[in-house]
Amino acid sequence: MVTLAGLCCGLSAMRFAIDGRFETAVALLVASAVIDGMDGRIARFLNSTSVFGAHLDSLSDFVCFGVSPSMVLYMWKLNTVKGLGWAIVLFFAVCCVLRLARFNTNLSDDTIAPWQKKFFTGVPAPAGAMLALMPLVASFHMTLGIFNNPFLCIVWLALVAVLMASRLPTFAAKKLIISHDWVLPIMLLGGFAIVLMLIEPWIMFTVVGLVYCLTLPVGFIHYRRLEKADKEAQAGKRELLL
Repeated sequence: MVTLAGLCCGLSAMRFAIDGRFETAVALLVASAVIDGMDGRIARFLNSTSVFGAHLDSLSDFVCFGVSPSMVLYMWKLNTVKGLGWAIVLFFAVCCVLRLARFNTNLSDDTIAPWQKKFFTGVPAPAGAMLALMPLVASFHMTLGIFNNPFLCIVWLALVAVLMASRLPTFAAKKLIISHDWVLPIMLLGGFAIVLMLIEPWIMFTVVGLVYCLTLPVGFIHYRRLEKADKEAQAGKRELLL
């Protein structure tokens, strides 16, 4: 039921975009992303996880984070460039479904090392959807006409789509472990961020998106370091066996 609530939010975003109510559309997509982060945890808490629920979640993610964001952007600006705008909508949706299919395949892969589970392969679908919406959100609070340029939106949407379908390692928030010394500072920072989100939601949306973009190269570098350390450890074990 939680997953279906997120699906309804994603679908409703397109309905409000049709009416030109883009702020409401973005808010519904944000709500869908929040719900997507909750449904799995709720299922595990209630001991009600199932294969059916996992497939339902993926289907919902494709609609909410693959179809709906690109359609909202199409109704906002991409429809002004007609064929090219529609082509990038299709490209984004295809990249999203490929990313979700690979994620589902990796769930049953027993060869993945424990340290690799701390990373996603490619930008996750919810994060990709939020990044895709950044030009639209920027237009809510910035007077610069550059954000209303459909060609900028096309380039940005294509870049996000490629990041979703790529093999770029990105941090998996579910696997992050916070040390005891950092719990209180992070709680204070989180509370401050929530207050700012309530006061200036669209500015905070943009800031969070930019911060997430900065974590991408950091995640890649950290992954390579762990990969190198793992290879050295494996080589050391082989030498001991010989």
